[in-house]
Amino acid sequence: MRLRQVAVAATTLEPYRSELFEVLGLSTDFKDPGVGEFGLENSVMAIGDTFFEIVAPVDEDTAAGRTLARRNSSLCGYMALFQVDDFDPFQQKLVSAGIRQVWNVERPEVSACHVHPKDIGGAIVSFDEMRPVEEWVWGGPDWRANKAQYANLIRGCVLNSPQPQDLAKRWSDILEVPLSIEGETFRLECQASYVDVVEGPYEEISTVIVERDAGAGEDELVLGDFTFRFVEASK
Repeated sequence: MRLRQVAVAATTLEPYRSELFEVLGLSTDFKDPGVGEFGLENSVMAIGDTFFEIVAPVDEDTAAGRTLARRNSSLCGYMALFQVDDFDPFQQKLVSAGIRQVWNVERPEVSACHVHPKDIGGAIVSFDEMRPVEEWVWGGPDWRANKAQYANLIRGCVLNSPQPQDLAKRWSDILEVPLSIEGETFRLECQASYVDVVEGPYEEISTVIVERDAGAGEDELVLGDFTFRFVEASK
C-alpha cells in the first residue's frame, strides 16, 4: 500500500496551477479527459513517480463543488490515491467490511475503485492496481518526461479530524497498514510513504509532504486551505 497521488479541489485551476508550476519547476502537466465524467477539469503534476492533482468543477452539483461549499473555501483537500499490489482480494475485503464503492474501473492497465468518504472519513480514497506496477495511468502517458525539477517525491500527507485517534484507526484497518503514535500524531506507515492524522476542526486532507533538495526554497506553501510542506530528501 503506497500513497501515489494527492488531489485537492479548487474553484478554478488558476492561479494555483501556475503557482505550483513555478514552485515545483514544471513546464507541463496532464489534463485527464476522463474527469469530465465527474463534471471536472484537472491538472495532474508529476513529482518523481508520485503525483499532485488539482480538480475544479465545470458542472453544477459535483462532489468537488460540494466539498468546497462545505468548507467555504477556494481550495481544499479532496482525494488520496493508494497503489495496491493485488486489487481483487483487496476489493473483496472492502465489500466484506461494508465499505461502499462509488466508482470502479477495470482495464488491462488498471483496476481501481473510489470508496465513499463517509465510510472511511476525511477524503475520497482511491485504491489502484497498476499493470505494470511501475506505471501510473492517471499521470498520463508522458509523465516521466515531465517531472518536477525542484521536487523529488510526495512522501506523505496529513489528515485533520476532531477525533484523530478514531479516524487513524479506521484508516489503518481499511488500508491494512500499521498505526503508530508519537505525541499527538497518529501515523499510518505505508510503503515508502505515510499518512499522519492530527487534531483539527474538520475531517480533511490538510497537507501534503513533499521531498526536495535542501535550500530549494521556503519550507511551506499555503494555497487556500491546503499546505505544501517541504522536507529535505534525507528526512
